Amino acid sequence: MTTDKPKGEFGLDAQPESTAEYLRSKWINIKTGDVGSAPIVVGIVLILIIFRSLSENYLTAFNVVNMQLQAAGLVTIAIGVVFILLIAEIDLAIAFNSGIAGVLTVLLLRPDVAGWPWWAAILAGLVTSSLLSLVMGLIVTRAGVPSFVVTLAGNLALSGIVLILTTQFSQAGTIRIEDPIVVGIAGTFMAPAVSWILLALGLALSAFLTYRTMQIRTKQGLATTPMPVVLTTYAGVTAVAAVIIGYSNTDRGVPLLALIVGGFLWFWTFMLQRTRFGRHVLAIGGNPEAARRAGINVERVRVIVFTLAGFMAGAGGIILASRLRSVSPSAGGGSLLLDVIAAAVIGGTSLFGGRGRVSSALLGALVITLINNGMDGLGLNSGVKFVVTGLVLLGAVLLDALSNRRSTS
Repeated sequence: MTTDKPKGEFGLDAQPESTAEYLRSKWINIKTGDVGSAPIVVGIVLILIIFRSLSENYLTAFNVVNMQLQAAGLVTIAIGVVFILLIAEIDLAIAFNSGIAGVLTVLLLRPDVAGWPWWAAILAGLVTSSLLSLVMGLIVTRAGVPSFVVTLAGNLALSGIVLILTTQFSQAGTIRIEDPIVVGIAGTFMAPAVSWILLALGLALSAFLTYRTMQIRTKQGLATTPMPVVLTTYAGVTAVAAVIIGYSNTDRGVPLLALIVGGFLWFWTFMLQRTRFGRHVLAIGGNPEAARRAGINVERVRVIVFTLAGFMAGAGGIILASRLRSVSPSAGGGSLLLDVIAAAVIGGTSLFGGRGRVSSALLGALVITLINNGMDGLGLNSGVKFVVTGLVLLGAVLLDALSNRRSTS
């Protein structure tokens, strides 16, 4: 007597993929150029080892908390960059767009300017940055002007607006934030019990969603990630999170910003991987003409992506302003544009479109933050930091180019 394998809805075998098959497929992907996030994880470990050997203060609890604060704004803006790159576009105005949101929010809070409540000022900053990117997205899609040119012009114009606004309301150019709520965005730290409870809830929710996804894929006859691989991944993530939380709780605690950024990462990961909009974004980045023939409104999706990138830029700009407790003519300037684009690319987002994850923003931002913080601790000047960051970015771009060439050959 023979027993047939269970069939899915489409008549396919509904058996989960075995661990051996999963590892074999991953090895094939690596040989074809898709190395995933493995080089980034290895790079982060090496960076930690190198700087810890050079400075005993590098991995102290105080500095670990500081690095979480430093990375928060960078990760937030880089999430928007990831979506822009996924549709094979570029946004060179995103850094100064974040500066516009920060400056506008701070000005609207001032009693001598508007005296708005904190929530209204923040909302105005987010809406403004979103609308600015919406306009640039419409110019790119409706007029057919390359995004490089449009956003380069936006970069110049927005940098001028930041300079005008800050110098008009302050002779020194620096405007301090007096509102305790806005300052508290980056200045609030969670109690130890709260951070542990949130970690448990986050892991439980993630495990439930993963389990439901595996059930649905099995029912439809699609291969699923083997349970040993899933459990190993969760064990690793849990261990890393537990170490960071435990270490942070010996100092000031886990910053509220970690929860905010974690919420952004979860939401946009869900949008990219589990919604029709996310599938359309990836399809357009992979082949816009094929996406158009499949019935996808390519222009509309591109405009939406530019708008959401502007929203995330605004959120990042407000986070940066809160961490510095002020805004200045340099808001959105300096190396911020280099850092956010480098974060997305170093984290594994392809410059050629159609390949990348929201987690790329986190991984790339961690690399940049770890390097910058380590070099600051060693007393190295900005020139050295620019050289090192540029070399890391070049390495990531070369890896992406080789991967793209091998996957298309």
